Amino acid sequence: MNEIYMDNHATTPVDPRVFEAMRPYFCERFGNAASGGHSFGRKAQEAVEGARRQTASLIHAKPEEIVFTSGATESNNLAIKGAVEAYKGKKDRLVTVSTEHKSVLDSCKRLALSGVKVTYLPVRRDGILDVGVLRSAITRRTLFLSVMFANNEIGVIQPIAEIGRVAGEKGVLFHCDAAQAVGKVPVDVKAMGIDLLSFTAHKLYGPKGVGALYVRKKDPPIRLIPLLDGGGHERGMRSGTLNVPGIVGLGKACELCQREMKPESARLARLRDELRNGILNKLEDCDVNGSQKSRLPHNLNVSFGGVEAQDMIRELKGIAVSSGSACLSTSPEPSYVLKALGAPEELRRGALRFGLGRFNTGEEVEEVVRRVVRAVKRLRKSKPSA
Repeated sequence: MNEIYMDNHATTPVDPRVFEAMRPYFCERFGNAASGGHSFGRKAQEAVEGARRQTASLIHAKPEEIVFTSGATESNNLAIKGAVEAYKGKKDRLVTVSTEHKSVLDSCKRLALSGVKVTYLPVRRDGILDVGVLRSAITRRTLFLSVMFANNEIGVIQPIAEIGRVAGEKGVLFHCDAAQAVGKVPVDVKAMGIDLLSFTAHKLYGPKGVGALYVRKKDPPIRLIPLLDGGGHERGMRSGTLNVPGIVGLGKACELCQREMKPESARLARLRDELRNGILNKLEDCDVNGSQKSRLPHNLNVSFGGVEAQDMIRELKGIAVSSGSACLSTSPEPSYVLKALGAPEELRRGALRFGLGRFNTGEEVEEVVRRVVRAVKRLRKSKPSA
C-alpha cells in the first residue's frame, strides 16, 4: 500500500506548479534583489515585487503592507515583540488566548519577564473565544491583542471580524496568527479589522523557510522595532538577503489558492465529513474536539477513548497523522489546547489530528477509515482489564 499523508497542518507538499515557478531563481535568475544596479538584481527584484502583489491580493492587502520573513514563527515574534518595543512606555499590557500557537505564547512569556503584563483568555468547550470576556479583559493600558484565526490542532475558527471590531473600538492593535487559515478560508484583513497578520508558505503548498507579516499602513502607520538589524530591507522591518526562490514560491502558492480555494475547500470538507462519519459510525466512545460548525474544512481532531494516540500512530504504519502540533511533537504531555477545552486527560491522550489536503483522494479516506477502525478495536481489545 502506498503511504497516505494526512498531516497537512504540519506542512503541505509543494505544489508542482509552485516548484516550476521557483525553479529559474535557483540557477538562472540568481541575482540579489537588493542589487538593483544590474540586470541580475533587477530581475530578482521584479520577481519579489510580483510575489508581493500575489501575496497581498490573497488577503486583500496592499503590496507595500507585506513584509517577507522566514515563516509564521518569525512573523509572530516580529509582530508581538516589535510592537511592544515600539510603543514601550505608553502601554504595557497584552491580551491573548490560552490555545494560541507556542510562537505566540512563548513570545508573550518572554515579554512578561521584562515586566509586560499578559492576560491569557480561556475558551469555551468548543474552543471558541467568548467575545464578551475579551471585551472585559481590555483596559486602558492594553496595547496589543493576539488571537489565532484558526487553531492548528482542532481547526476551530475564531470570530475574527467581531474581535476586530472590539479591537478597533478599544483602540488596541489586533494581531492574528493566520498560518492555518490563509489559503484555506477567505481572509480579508481590511474587512476584519486586522492590523498585523502572520502566515507561511509551507502551510499552503509553498516551500518551507518563507512567510509573511502583513502590517497595516495606518495614519499614523503601525511601528515595529525589527528583530534583525543590518541593511534595512523590507521597509526597515526585516533585514537580510531576500529568499528570492522562496518568495516566488509563496507568491505562486497564494495565486493558486486565491483561484482554487472555493472548490478545493468544498471538496476537502466533503472528504473530512466522510472521514468523520466513517469513524464515528463504526466506533463507540469517540469525540470530535472543537466546534463542528466554525471549523477549517480540512481538519478533524478525534479523541478515541481507551487508547493512547502514540499507540495509534504506531499501529497506523504508512499513514501520516499526528497527535497534535508539530512544534510539540517531542513533548510527552497531552495537548494543552485540549486541556484548555476541558477535555479529561484520557481523551487528551487519545486524540489524533487528521489534516486533509489538496492531493488526498476519496479512496485514501476509505482506507484511513478502515485502518483506524481496525487499529482502535485491536488496541482496545489488547488493553488490560482494570
